[in-house]
Amino acid sequence: MRGGAGAARLPLRPGAARFLVLTGVFVCAACGLVYELELVAMASYLMGDSVTQASVVLSVMVFAMGLGSLAAKRLRRRAVAAFGAVEAALALVGGCSAMALYAVFAWTGAWGGMWRDGPSLVLVAISLATGLLIGVEVPLLLELIQRIRRQDPGGAVADLFAADYVGALVGGLAFPFLLLPRFGQLGGALLTGAVNAVVGAALVLWLFGRDLGWRARRVLLVANVLVLVLLGSAAVLADDFERAAGRALYGGDLRVAVRTEAQDVVLTGGPGRPLGLYLDGTLRVDARDERRYHEALVHPAMNGPRERVLVLGGGDGLAVREVLRYRGVREVHVVDADPELVRLARTDPGLSALNGRAYGDPRVRVTADDAFARLRVERGGPYDVVIADLPDPGDTAAAKLYSREFYGLARRVMAPGARLAVHAGPVAARPREYWTVEATLRAAGLRTVPYRVAGAEGREWGLFLASWGQRAPRLGLAPGGPRPRTLEEGSLTAAARAAERTRIRGLPASTLAHPRH
Repeated sequence: MRGGAGAARLPLRPGAARFLVLTGVFVCAACGLVYELELVAMASYLMGDSVTQASVVLSVMVFAMGLGSLAAKRLRRRAVAAFGAVEAALALVGGCSAMALYAVFAWTGAWGGMWRDGPSLVLVAISLATGLLIGVEVPLLLELIQRIRRQDPGGAVADLFAADYVGALVGGLAFPFLLLPRFGQLGGALLTGAVNAVVGAALVLWLFGRDLGWRARRVLLVANVLVLVLLGSAAVLADDFERAAGRALYGGDLRVAVRTEAQDVVLTGGPGRPLGLYLDGTLRVDARDERRYHEALVHPAMNGPRERVLVLGGGDGLAVREVLRYRGVREVHVVDADPELVRLARTDPGLSALNGRAYGDPRVRVTADDAFARLRVERGGPYDVVIADLPDPGDTAAAKLYSREFYGLARRVMAPGARLAVHAGPVAARPREYWTVEATLRAAGLRTVPYRVAGAEGREWGLFLASWGQRAPRLGLAPGGPRPRTLEEGSLTAAARAAERTRIRGLPASTLAHPRH
């Protein structure tokens, strides 16, 4: 293999060759940023807590890029061959990263977490490898530019970074607006890897091919062809892979899998088998025990005036089902950010049967909107009852829905004496998060009563009943109201005592500027 540090032998004039190298810098930067965003998106989807996943991926990758830049110093004398090998490896690692993460999650059921709810060792390893390869790119590309035509180092670095930053902009915009909606997480990463491989091979084998021996050219050509074959095969098999991974995750009863603008929605179960609703990979509804949760959430809040009810979240219609059991309810306003979930709750035979075809009731109206954004502009109040049927507070994306500002907005639409029911996540597993919700409710001027209920397979739900005024609301069932199947006055008293035994005092409230969840 030849290819020392002298001037390159090019098939083009130096100006045109330099332009092509800077174009390669642009494309490589775009691909590199797509790999970063893809890792963040996949890890957040599968593991939750987008802030933690983004912090881990970006910090590990930037650290690894520094190591890669140091390692590149030893490769400068063989810059052409080294760059070709790096691009082939990066295309393979980055292109297959999303599929690898999904496979580990689906078939092992665990990530090898570094700490509870922390990042996966697999995620860290892929981020480290991708960052190392990206870090090697820039010094080698700078060396290739200088071999075309020697220039002031400061000017060469400025040109290279300009192309790099513009490429990062394009990659950052292409991921959410083109790759993710058109090709999905798996297909988007595979396509990016293919582009990366083609551009890297073109720069090395065509533009700088005369600086390589015939053996080096053959090795790089075979390597890039193999990478493209592997990426292409993975793309062809992506749908089968996703179905198999879905069966591994959700069992053989997978019926519906839909990627909406807000989330991934999966329905499992069938005739004779209990329905399961998964949102972004997390089980949200299990027909075996959902009634325990929804009755405990709704019925205590209906103990009082209840003509007008606001349901925040709850697009599955199950909380609405319980509300509609009460006489005297004139209006139920559902605010859910995912209209596709509401459509499934209307039309899917299993889910609509479970919610008692609640959306067919003329008293129910639906607004497709984020709950926080809707409360800021809501003019339809005051409401007698507000039901916050929202994701767990430990979900970073839902942190604003457990903030003092959110409860202040909820209080603004509540009539005097109105009740607010809040789902606040598991008490035993996350007591600090649970009691932070109470501290936040109190900071918004609301009086609270805590309680917890148990479900199947060790599941449990922590809840709060809140109101504003001089007294805390009474935790009980409405006299003369419908009788819940899983609740009675005595069980509610026991549920309040069970929650009280876990109390943590002195916790600060969660706010938009300082989220505590």
